[in-house]
Amino acid sequence: MDIMGPIRKSESNGHHVECVRSTDSEGKEVNLFQPASEFLPMIAEVFENLSESIKDIEGARMEDNKFCVSVHYRNVAPHDYETVHQRVTAVLKDYPCLRLTHGRKVLEVRPVIDWNKGKAVEFLLESLGLSESDDVLPIYVGDDKTDEDAFKVLKANNHGFGILVSSVPKDSDAFYSLRDPSEHLGDGIPEDIGSMEGGF
Repeated sequence: MDIMGPIRKSESNGHHVECVRSTDSEGKEVNLFQPASEFLPMIAEVFENLSESIKDIEGARMEDNKFCVSVHYRNVAPHDYETVHQRVTAVLKDYPCLRLTHGRKVLEVRPVIDWNKGKAVEFLLESLGLSESDDVLPIYVGDDKTDEDAFKVLKANNHGFGILVSSVPKDSDAFYSLRDPSEHLGDGIPEDIGSMEGGF
């Protein structure tokens, strides 16, 4: 929900994302793509309310991801998992424009908008003028359920490869899989990409 990229080749795009021109840390002019910017005050308020609500649960940790609030419970005692979930859902009852999603030992609060990682991949390819390019190979590497939307887009368009990072077999729309991050592509594509372990 917060994408910084080069100035687009075309000012029109099919996603109707409001783009703001800005400068990066090096003073270079860039476009900011922020489809959920109107939710920023609400997200900040929810972050404060959730922080207060879970502050007494040992091991619970909050993360402000600007357009998303994450409640991590990886270090919470298992008998407190349900307490974390109950408190988060209780706070969210006052915010019908926000939804709760589940990751790996994390609860994520995000705006209810028609936007996901798959749409972000489409937007980036389109805004960079690469969506119809035959000499570009998009590769998306991810390890979370939310990455499946990006895998689906690449698979459906038959333009690029999704790579799932998982130590256990999972159903996925990724084309390939890696057991752990140390098996990443490094500085380039393997000479025989077909020799990589296939998707599960």
